Amino acid sequence: MSETKNTILDDYIPRLKFACNIPACKGACCTLAGGTGAPLKDSELEQIDRAFPIIKSMLPAEHLNTISQYGLTEGKPGSYTTMCYDSHACVFVFYEHGIARCAFEKAFGEGKLQWKKPISCHLFPIRVSAGDPERLRYEKIDECSAALDRGQHENIFLSTFLREPLVRAYGLAWYEEFQRACNEDRDKQKIYKLF
Repeated sequence: MSETKNTILDDYIPRLKFACNIPACKGACCTLAGGTGAPLKDSELEQIDRAFPIIKSMLPAEHLNTISQYGLTEGKPGSYTTMCYDSHACVFVFYEHGIARCAFEKAFGEGKLQWKKPISCHLFPIRVSAGDPERLRYEKIDECSAALDRGQHENIFLSTFLREPLVRAYGLAWYEEFQRACNEDRDKQKIYKLF
């Protein structure tokens, strides 16, 4: 474990090579089995409520039926998640050529939203455990094996690949300190390749 400005990082985060390969994984992180959707900050519920009318037309009928029956999100303060369809797909997913895509992200890319998507989705496969300090950990899932292969092949570290969401979550000054800590750690340790 290493520390960066009120956060603790698990050992994989500085050392792991990782870069999403969406054509290979088909957007699997948006459709994981398990029954609960993406973790949400309480403040993100308002963003989702405001965005829903804009993205509604992108969503499959079965997702809209789930939303109509159960709502956009579930949980309680401090532990909200997105709603899921059939205990796996996030209800805000649509499919494009067999790939699960985020409707929020598409609307953001088209200039229809100012908000890209929940920060937990943007940070994945890093997960944040609440506390003081917060703990950042790498969540290994089999569906990300293609991302590990791509990261290794293209020599892309997870800490670099996730620059945008990390800056969004913690700010540029934090990220620069984080990258320095990652570089120092890599200088001292072997590089991990997970299978």
